[in-house]
Amino acid sequence: MKYRLRSGKQVFRYETFGDEEFWGDKLKLHEAVAGDANGGVGAGISPATALALGLKVDVDALPQSLKQKLKKGRVDLNDPATTLALLKLNAVIGLTGFFDDAGKIASLGIQCALCHSTVDDSFAAGIGHRLDGWPSRDLDIGTIVAAAPDLSAISGLLGVSDDAVRTVLRGWGRGKFDAFVLFDGKVTRPDGGSAAVLIPPLFGLEGVGLVTWNGWSGIGSWVPLVITLEMHGKGAFSDRRLADATQFPIAAANHFDRIRDTPDRTTPKLAPLLAYVQALEPPTPPCGSYDEEAATRGEALFTGKARCSGCHVPPLNSTPGWNIVPPTTIGVDSFHADRSPNHGYRIPPLRGIFTRERGGFFHDGRFATLADVVGHFNTQFNLALSAAEQADLVQFLKSL
Repeated sequence: MKYRLRSGKQVFRYETFGDEEFWGDKLKLHEAVAGDANGGVGAGISPATALALGLKVDVDALPQSLKQKLKKGRVDLNDPATTLALLKLNAVIGLTGFFDDAGKIASLGIQCALCHSTVDDSFAAGIGHRLDGWPSRDLDIGTIVAAAPDLSAISGLLGVSDDAVRTVLRGWGRGKFDAFVLFDGKVTRPDGGSAAVLIPPLFGLEGVGLVTWNGWSGIGSWVPLVITLEMHGKGAFSDRRLADATQFPIAAANHFDRIRDTPDRTTPKLAPLLAYVQALEPPTPPCGSYDEEAATRGEALFTGKARCSGCHVPPLNSTPGWNIVPPTTIGVDSFHADRSPNHGYRIPPLRGIFTRERGGFFHDGRFATLADVVGHFNTQFNLALSAAEQADLVQFLKSL
């Protein structure tokens, strides 16, 4: 089992599944990273720009000499050539650069860790030890992809111009990604806002039934979907629901319901990858981040008057089994729920909820704070919680 977990960690952190054929060979994202001074196009993406876009650097991949230079300010963080040097060290979390014999970057691939890891900032802001499973709420993935010189692989599917795709991507915002746009072609909500949703955490999923905000499927079927249809890796995948041309016109037209790539670079790696992801434990809330006495009172409310435990069943903190509810039950619109065949919203596990405070709560971040969430359910379920009780319940949630 230990070997499988070690193998799964390697897959999670470093495996591209051959997706460099899409991100590099087709979109030519590596050329935008390099810049014209390094054989690419445009100004390039320097480490300062990359960090500003929410990309992270693994301090454990940096040689001691480089760390000393960084501490002394002797590394040019405004030069894209430095970004290329970091890619050669496998130090940029979620990205792998492929270099030719002359040392020029020739392609670029992505890993699971791009959206589902961050760092502890122990060395500097954006540079530290990896925190696998944490949602990348700083990451502006839309703006990063929009920098690619050639978006025809995406715009061709949607039947729009590259510039139109760039506008949509730049509208996603930090910590958000739209996994369904290439299935249904919906780029905005009915109110005109972006259809992208917050990147969820990947920890604490052992025993949890459905994953994704709208409960698309279990993790065993969602992960190969992500690898083959979102990361554009090479593999085998089947979900006949995507053949529904009414709900998923783009997916159906492009036969996304059944993928068979040769060679299959995904299926042999799924077992260790899934083992590693499902073994990721939620982090412990930082010391002093909540009021312990208030949290104790809040726990009694959670299992009593507030009725939270009816859906967030301890210790799983989700509903065992088919953990999905209709939008009307929780008092929100059905737009994102209807982008899933299940037409509902998943009851999310709550442990490590402090990692989700940046970007807001619920699938689209509509509630800025936990207090807003508690206030919403207090009204939705007529709980008659006092202001003090609501505050105690928030402290308990922060303690999970």
